[in-house]
Amino acid sequence: MTEAAFVKGILLAVPIFILALWLVPGRWQVRVPGAIAAGLALGLLLAAVLPGGDLSYVVSFLSMASIYAILTLGLNVQWGYTGHLNFGIAGFFAVGAFTSALVTTDAPTGTLAQYSQQAFGLELPFLVGVLAGGIVAGLVALIIAPPVLRLRMDFLAIATIGIAEIIRRIFQNERWLANGPQPLRGIPQPLKCAVDDPGCSWMPDVALAFLEPLQARHYSFIYLIVIVIFLALIYLVLDMATRSPWGRVLRSIRDEEASAGMNGKAVTNYRVQAFIAGAVIMGIAGALYAHYMVTIDYTHFRHLFATFLIWVMLMLGGSGNNKGALLGAFVIWAVWAGTAFIAGWMEPVLAQIAEPLADRSSYIRWMLVAILLAVVVLFRPQGLIRENKVVSRHLLRRAETPPDTRAEQGGAEARTG
Repeated sequence: MTEAAFVKGILLAVPIFILALWLVPGRWQVRVPGAIAAGLALGLLLAAVLPGGDLSYVVSFLSMASIYAILTLGLNVQWGYTGHLNFGIAGFFAVGAFTSALVTTDAPTGTLAQYSQQAFGLELPFLVGVLAGGIVAGLVALIIAPPVLRLRMDFLAIATIGIAEIIRRIFQNERWLANGPQPLRGIPQPLKCAVDDPGCSWMPDVALAFLEPLQARHYSFIYLIVIVIFLALIYLVLDMATRSPWGRVLRSIRDEEASAGMNGKAVTNYRVQAFIAGAVIMGIAGALYAHYMVTIDYTHFRHLFATFLIWVMLMLGGSGNNKGALLGAFVIWAVWAGTAFIAGWMEPVLAQIAEPLADRSSYIRWMLVAILLAVVVLFRPQGLIRENKVVSRHLLRRAETPPDTRAEQGGAEARTG
C-alpha cells in the first residue's frame, strides 16, 4: 500500500467509524471499540483494494448519501413525528444552499460583475454560511407555517409544492439575487488548504506531515468527514429532542391532535416548531450541498430529485425512527447510484429495439425507484425499522402484571384507602 493510499484509508475510516456507531449493536462499551475496528478495517481495505477512481466514487457516494440522510432527518421531524405532509423539501434545500453561497463568497467586481451577479457577498467563514443557511430556511418556514399548517394532508402537500416552486423560480428569474439562470460559481470549501501547498498555516506540523501525500483532487476525503460530523450532530440532537417531552407532544399531536389539545398542549405552536425545525435541518443540508458542489443553479433543486427521493428514503427506512431515516437514505441512494450502471448497460439493448428508447434509458432509474416505493407501501408500510412506541414505565409494569394480580392489587389499594 502506498503512503497516499494509507492516508486516504485513515481519512475514510473516520466517517465509517461515525456511521458504524449507530449500526453496531450493544452498549457504548462494545459499540465504540467495534465501530473503531470496523472503520479502520473497512477504510484501509477499500484504500488497498480499489484504484483511485473507484475509491473516489465511494467517497462521492458516501458524501451525497449523508447529505440526503440529513434531508431525510428533517422530513422525519415534520412527517414522522408530527404528521406534516411536506412536499416542499426542495424549496428549503435551495434556500439553505443559496444563502450559504451568498454569505461565504465574495461579491463580483469589475468586468466579472457584468457576467455574474449576486445580491451580496460577505466572504464569511464556512460555519457561518452553514448556520445562515439553516436560519434563513427556518425564517422562511416561520413565515409560511401559520397559513399553510391550517391545511390538512393533500391540501398541505399541494401548498408546499407550490411554495417550493415559487422559491425555485425566484432563484431562476431574479438574476440580481444569485445570478439567475446562470450558475453561481466559486463557492469556497472548508479546509481546502489542507491538501494545497504549503498547507494550512494554522495546522500543526504533525497534521501537515500526515496529509502531505495527498493532492488537491483528494479534497473530497476531507469534506466527507465534515459532512458526516454534521450528520452525527444533527442525529444526536434530534434523538435527544424526540425522546424528550417535546418529542412526545409531537407524537401525540400526530396520533390524536384533539386529545393533545384537550390536555392543555399548545397544538399550533408545537406544529409550527416542528415545521421550522425540519426546515432548519433541510437548510443545513442545502448549505453542505452547495459547498460540496462548488457551483450551483436552480436546476439542482427540482421536485423529483430533491423531494421525491427523500420521501422514498423515509418511507423505506421507517418514519418516526431516526435510525430508519438514516438507513433508508443510504439504501435508496445506493439503489439510485446502482441503477445508473443498469441504465447504461441497457442502452445498446434498447437501441436494438428502437433508437428513441436508448435516449430514454435514464427513466429506468425512476421506474425502479417507483416500483421499490410501491413494494414498500404494500408489503412493509412501517419501513425497514419500525417506530419504537414510547410507553411510560407505569403502564409498562401494569401491562406485564397478570390480570389476577392486578385485581388483587386494586382490591388491596381500595381497602387501604
